Amino acid sequence: MQRAQMTVRRLISSLFLVVAAVLLVVLSWRYAAKNYYLVSLIVLVGAIGSSFFFFERKKPTAQELVLLAVLCAVTVAGRTVFAAVPFFKPVTALIILTGIAFGGQVGFLCGAMSLFVSNFFFGQGPWTPWQMFAYGVAGLLAGILFGAGRIPRKRIPLTIFGAVCVMFPVGLLLDTSSLFLMTMEVTPASAAAIYLSGLPLNGIHAAATAFFLFLIGPLMLEKLERVKLKYGLGEGMCGDGNAD
Repeated sequence: MQRAQMTVRRLISSLFLVVAAVLLVVLSWRYAAKNYYLVSLIVLVGAIGSSFFFFERKKPTAQELVLLAVLCAVTVAGRTVFAAVPFFKPVTALIILTGIAFGGQVGFLCGAMSLFVSNFFFGQGPWTPWQMFAYGVAGLLAGILFGAGRIPRKRIPLTIFGAVCVMFPVGLLLDTSSLFLMTMEVTPASAAAIYLSGLPLNGIHAAATAFFLFLIGPLMLEKLERVKLKYGLGEGMCGDGNAD
């Protein structure tokens, strides 16, 4: 019975994310150039709404809420400290590690909120909702794949996953945002130009993510596991870790 209830909650959570993704694409294409704060809010509400269903049952403790805030703050700080180095930042690596340690829902929340907050320093714009969703997906996938034991939490698998995750889900979503935001008429030629021009930047981003995961990945996961043990946090604060 408990496993069935968890499956239902996960389906509802996934539905929230799908709805947020559809709204992101439609509203960004039509309205984001003038209302990017509104679109950002919609995506953020979608992410929070997907986790609310889990939090409502689990009744999160103050420690869990504070830890989520700290993880977001560390990610924002990581982006700010490396501001002088374009695309070579530990942001995606930190979001991936958060998703692995505490589950996909927390990883998504960390990615979405960290990019929204950090863009108050780097500049808000119609790209904000796309960044929120792209980096949130990185945390979500990390929690799903590593949390279910499909990928071992070792240095080399972490490094490979980080590079692949940046090149495809994250990089592809960010390049798609450029495509929609730079032209009102999408053609094969314009799409090819955007995606090809984004490859070098995605390559730098992937290399940075792989580098930081290789350098600090296992150590940070060990520290996060100690925090979970010390404060009695479950596997996945939103209930999606290895619950089944």
